[in-house]
Amino acid sequence: MAHIESHKHAPAQQPRLIPSAALTLLSLSVPGLALADATLPTVKVTGQTEATYKAETVSSPKFTQPLVDTPQTVTVIKKEILQEQGVASLSEALRNTPGVTLQLGEGGRTSLGDSIFMRGSDTQGAILVDGVRDLGAVTRDTFNTEQVEVIKGPAGADIGRGAGAGYVNMATKLPLADNFTGGALSLASGDKKRLTVDINRQLDLGIAGTALRLNLMKEDGGVPGRDKVSNESFGFAPSIAFGLGTPTRTYFYYQHIEQHNRPDGGVPTIGLDGFYDAEFDVGGAQAGVSPAEVDSDNFYGDKDDYQHVYADMLTARIEHDLGERTTISNLTRWGRLKSSSALNAPNTLDVTAADPANWTVQLRRQDDFDENTILTNQTNLRSSFVTGSVSHDLTAGIELIREKINTRDFTADTVDGNLYNPDPNAAFPALEFAGRAKGQIDTVAAYAFDTIGLTERWDLTAGLRLERYDAEYSFDPADPTDPTDAFDKSGTLTSWKLGLLYKPAANGSIYVAYANAEKPPGSDDFQLRANTANSSGNVNINSAELDPQEATNIELGTKWELMDRRLALTAALYRSDTKNLLARTDPLDPTSVVQVGKQRVQGVELGVVGQLTRRWQISAGLTTMDAKLLEGNGTSESRDDGAGVRWTPKVAATLWTTYQLPHNITIGGGGRYVGTQRRDVSPNSNADTTNMPEIPDYWVFDAMASYRVNKNLNLQLNVYNLFDKEYIATLNNNGRRYTPGTPLSAQLTASLMF
Repeated sequence: MAHIESHKHAPAQQPRLIPSAALTLLSLSVPGLALADATLPTVKVTGQTEATYKAETVSSPKFTQPLVDTPQTVTVIKKEILQEQGVASLSEALRNTPGVTLQLGEGGRTSLGDSIFMRGSDTQGAILVDGVRDLGAVTRDTFNTEQVEVIKGPAGADIGRGAGAGYVNMATKLPLADNFTGGALSLASGDKKRLTVDINRQLDLGIAGTALRLNLMKEDGGVPGRDKVSNESFGFAPSIAFGLGTPTRTYFYYQHIEQHNRPDGGVPTIGLDGFYDAEFDVGGAQAGVSPAEVDSDNFYGDKDDYQHVYADMLTARIEHDLGERTTISNLTRWGRLKSSSALNAPNTLDVTAADPANWTVQLRRQDDFDENTILTNQTNLRSSFVTGSVSHDLTAGIELIREKINTRDFTADTVDGNLYNPDPNAAFPALEFAGRAKGQIDTVAAYAFDTIGLTERWDLTAGLRLERYDAEYSFDPADPTDPTDAFDKSGTLTSWKLGLLYKPAANGSIYVAYANAEKPPGSDDFQLRANTANSSGNVNINSAELDPQEATNIELGTKWELMDRRLALTAALYRSDTKNLLARTDPLDPTSVVQVGKQRVQGVELGVVGQLTRRWQISAGLTTMDAKLLEGNGTSESRDDGAGVRWTPKVAATLWTTYQLPHNITIGGGGRYVGTQRRDVSPNSNADTTNMPEIPDYWVFDAMASYRVNKNLNLQLNVYNLFDKEYIATLNNNGRRYTPGTPLSAQLTASLMF
């Protein structure tokens, strides 16, 4: 692909005064840095092979500038970091960006995929692959991933509906004009075994620039610290490219992943710090008793519990250079995810028996079948040109999307199991078919982004997306005498972003940006509902009569490239507001539900990535999140004014660093800190009588050492949770069960490259 040069060059005048707030932020992030350079030389956007952690751009054609000149918080986690950390899944990769948390599920249900929260919002519906929404509850593997891109702040202009806190994009590995064969075999705690293969070959088929690439993955084993839980997966991803290095480049690629797991429903929280049950309080059956914790290895499911996943993705992409500065591209994708699961998870306790050995826990069964499909076509035009004294980096396009979901629901009676000695061989009740649901969303969208070079030092970035959606949902119950639900919802969403960027020097920028995103009912799972309040006053956010939620974000930031552009520093102040949340006009009337709720998350985000020296690399980040509900009601169902926001730590940090020693040895390590995450967010609740009001904060440290035996063989040892810290990784919404954090464990990997 032709390189696109920045329009920055020598200024015609001295730098103008910049706002004092931006100067303050700049001085905090880059002490002692001169704000004025004599010249701003031409900058070429090219890769830096030495600074392997530092990315120059993201993969999306909607971003017209290198990251240092992009007025938004963006984290790129490259494959080099994924390999050094022994990462196999998206959730593991996201440990490298601060403030992203994982969730276990609702009261009786368990999240079986990448259920992530970011800046106070559920983001599991905003996970993309190559800029295309990736549907379904599945644990995403990274064997075919070039890099993971995390864009923070409302991004409706980028991807459309539902991106209230940002989104995550996984960029696929594609053929290169090179010949290599790579592979890695890993053996890890929990009897885990993993094999990956990456083969790339240039082909002589009479078409210039033809190359073939094949990525394979096979994994099998358990989970350290979790008895009976197991994961088995297989994946292959062939791809072929024509015209590499020519004006017309074509890619065809396919990915297939299978997963056959015994899922984890979690462990009862009894005995943990913060546990509360009225039976242990004054007047209860166990008044004065301090209950013991259950063994965190305990498995509360059935030996026959399962999760089967079949995911297929077929993509065709073509790029054509109309000229040196203009490229048109088209991407067509068909994707399908089929998932079926059955698992049992602990729920309510019965601790009335005198002997704790006879205490029981209700085991609640969850059974699902889902089939998600997507068909999309995206056409994009990107061009750089000049009008008078103003330069433009323009990208515009059209997207056509059809997304479908088909589900079958089942029910089963609950059973009781022994609390401290669960039996996976116990008899569990048979399933009963409850009904079938279908949903569909058709989307037509048009967008345009332009980075306008106003002067040598000032850029204005503007983006607009208009999106028409039509959603349908129906539910057919198994009992023909029960009513059938059928709803539809349509509308037009307008999303935009605006940024003003100042370049005090060629290697840095200061910016202010404002953006929005809208989330209509049913946008995540297509499950529209009637707008009727139940006895508790709760209305499903997918009620067909509701308006879209809207998120807005204002951000003031600065970005700098130091150490001969091998090290990137970023700092940003942000404030994100989300409105049209559900609340009640009358706390005494459970049916008076209206959309007046508003929440705010604001804070600071800092980042550093790249080379400190030629041998020393670092990737680190820190964020603060002050999250609260600004407008609500004084009821437990709709939360109070001033309430917090679930699963949003006030402080989170991440660090990974490596150093190359002599004799082909590399050592590395890092840690991550996650501050306290509130489950019970009401400011008026009594923590002494609330079960598990929060997830306590924790630090976890990892280490790595590798030895390059020769140019073809590398040996690597990863040790996770060095100090064997016990912590809660995820907690369900009612606080009755949790997933323990991975204990001290290790992984040994042998990598080959020819």
